[in-house]
Amino acid sequence: MMPTRQGSFHLFRLAGIDLFLHWSWFLVAAYQLTSRERSYTSPVWNVLEYLTLFGIVLLHEFGHALACRQVGGQADLIVLWPLGGVAYVNPPPRPGAQLWSIAAGPLVNVALIPVLIGLSLLAKAGGGAPPDVLAFLRTVSFINLGLLCFNMLPVYPLDGGQILRSLLWYACGRTRSLQVASAIGLAGSAGLLAVAFWSQSMWLGILSVFIALGCWRGFGQARVLSRVAALPLHAGFACPSCRMAPPQGAFWQCGKCRQPFDTFLTGAVCPHCGASYPTTTCVECGRRAPFEAWLIAPPKL
Repeated sequence: MMPTRQGSFHLFRLAGIDLFLHWSWFLVAAYQLTSRERSYTSPVWNVLEYLTLFGIVLLHEFGHALACRQVGGQADLIVLWPLGGVAYVNPPPRPGAQLWSIAAGPLVNVALIPVLIGLSLLAKAGGGAPPDVLAFLRTVSFINLGLLCFNMLPVYPLDGGQILRSLLWYACGRTRSLQVASAIGLAGSAGLLAVAFWSQSMWLGILSVFIALGCWRGFGQARVLSRVAALPLHAGFACPSCRMAPPQGAFWQCGKCRQPFDTFLTGAVCPHCGASYPTTTCVECGRRAPFEAWLIAPPKL
């Protein structure tokens, strides 16, 4: 299960990336603010603390999205919800591209560590910084470090688990790496759930369930990849983006009659209703291209 745009509203668009915020974020924000109302002398600092958390998560997700674009992938949507954020990234199906797209998010948190430490040192060096300022900087530093450490756990689909999957991709291939990472993630989610019961943490328990669902989805994706990899390929065609030949089979759905068909077998025309499609989506990388761009020129004799 992944956060979607359902129940979310559009905040803004930056660098071609649409940001959506789920309505429940405000309920959780209100709960967190009231539970920490005695942390500062003024509730303004509690609000500023939560807005800073919002900013850190947003920078993290933009790190994913911009890195994905840097390697030629597609990334144009970020959804923020109470348990964090999700950047919908679709890097090219290469382990290096996948690795950079995922690692860039935690690297943003790493870059923030010296910045926050520097601000804390400046506040202390002045000698006259109010206690609220010092408490705020200390809390924000702890939040950033905590998000980094938790995200780097080798538990799929957390960033650490996806980085592990990308590294395994080099050794055992795309499908097997996803299977292994999902299995490790499922075991990790069980451990996190045990910690949630021990610490009586409702949020960690909810997050553990979502992690387990993500692992189950990973197993499903691995099964699909295995079936697709075993299929014969269409000769004479290749994706203009990832250069992979398309598999033979009804993997494309007509937008008019909703029937599946093999677009390369019918020349991008639905055999059920006759609808024509000038562009075709790649099963491997998910990118669209004109049907003519898929044609491979025959070798010259």
